[in-house]
Amino acid sequence: MSEMIAGITIPDTALARETTEFIRETAPPLLYHHSRRVYLFGSLQGRRLGLKADAELLYVGAMFHDLGLIEGHRSTDQRFELDGADAARRFLTSHNVPETDVRKVWEAIALHTTPEVPYRLEPEVALVTAGVETDVLGLDYAELAEHDIAAVVTAHPRPDFKRQILRAFTDGFKDRPDTTFGTMNADVLEHFVPGFRHTDFVEVILNSAWPE
Repeated sequence: MSEMIAGITIPDTALARETTEFIRETAPPLLYHHSRRVYLFGSLQGRRLGLKADAELLYVGAMFHDLGLIEGHRSTDQRFELDGADAARRFLTSHNVPETDVRKVWEAIALHTTPEVPYRLEPEVALVTAGVETDVLGLDYAELAEHDIAAVVTAHPRPDFKRQILRAFTDGFKDRPDTTFGTMNADVLEHFVPGFRHTDFVEVILNSAWPE
C-alpha cells in the first residue's frame, strides 16, 4: 500500500523506492527528512497553484536536490546544485528513463536556488523549487493548511532545522567559495566563514580586461 502524508501519495514505483533507499543510506537524517518535506510541500503547493507534476519525477528531483552537499558526492569545482543534478542524471539514465524526463529532473535540481525562473518551466521543475522555498525560506507557508503542515512535520520532523541547514550549507560549499558567485549561497559563507567576502558583480565589470 502506498504511503500517504497530508493527502499526498509517496510514489511506490521501483525507481522511487530505489531513490528512497539511496538517499536514506547516503544522506544524514537532516537532509533525508528535508528532501522528503520538499516533495510533500512542493506537491501541496502544486495543488494550490494548479500545477500537476509527474509524481515520480518530482520525487526524484526533491530527494536528490541536496546531494551535492554530501561528502563523497560533492565536487570542489562546480556549484552544489550541479553536483546533485548530475548525480540524478546518472541515476535516471542508468534506469533507462527517457532523456526528456531526465532533463526535467536535472533542471529542477540545478535551478532550485534560482528565484522565479523555475516557475516558468515544467511543473516538475517549479515544484522542487516551491518545496525548497516553503521548507527553507517559509515562502507561501501561510498558504498551506495548518493540518497539512502538521502532518508533514510529524512524519518528517525539523528539530533546530534553521541552524542545522545553514551549517549543512556552509560545510557543503565553504571549500569551493568561488562557486557561490551570483547566488544566495554567498550570503551563507559571508555569515559563517570568517574573512569571506562575496565576489562583487559591479567590481567584476569595472575591473575586467576591457579598457572602457
